[in-house]
Amino acid sequence: MKFPLIIALFILAILSGCASQQGSVQSSAPPIPQDSSTPYRIGVGDSISINVWRNPELSQTSVVRPDGYVSMPLMGDLKADGRRPEELAMEINNSLSSVIRNPEVTVLVNNPTSQEYMNRVRATGQVGNPTSIPHRPGMTVMDLVLQSGGVSEFGAGNRASLQRIVNGEPQWYAIKLEDIFSKGDMSTNYLVFPGDVVNVPKKRLIRGEF
Repeated sequence: MKFPLIIALFILAILSGCASQQGSVQSSAPPIPQDSSTPYRIGVGDSISINVWRNPELSQTSVVRPDGYVSMPLMGDLKADGRRPEELAMEINNSLSSVIRNPEVTVLVNNPTSQEYMNRVRATGQVGNPTSIPHRPGMTVMDLVLQSGGVSEFGAGNRASLQRIVNGEPQWYAIKLEDIFSKGDMSTNYLVFPGDVVNVPKKRLIRGEF
């Protein structure tokens, strides 16, 4: 006679777990990320051009090595990772001033590879093809899910969520994909921004999802 009680407690535990997980998903609209005006900082893998005016033998294009450094004639290795282009240019300028009269140095980032993955959006879980793609201005939740092959037959579209970093912490916001695609209800068809993740959970029989 103990088995029915055990089963009942097991089901209750599952339901409690589901409820607590849902409690972390907010029903409000996600906040729009504030436009970041912080200057670009060079990263590992970036291709940079170092130009020394009237000294082509010192000018070069380099890729920032995994250790964060680039090599310069007359100067050896220079730390580039984490620095603004103008900061690196100023250091090179100051160092070359001892051997070149009035050097003028500019540093340009040709290929900001280090930012590639920070500027992507992703769809995970029960979608046709879990996807990580570059963000494009104006992209919405619906656009991202369509790029991922739509909600799979096993996906609980109305329990999907949008993860966004807010004030340095991940937050989750409810999105109703079934309503978007089946009813044309665009109330949760939010704009997506770099770093956002849309997740579609699997249907659960215990919830009556078939």
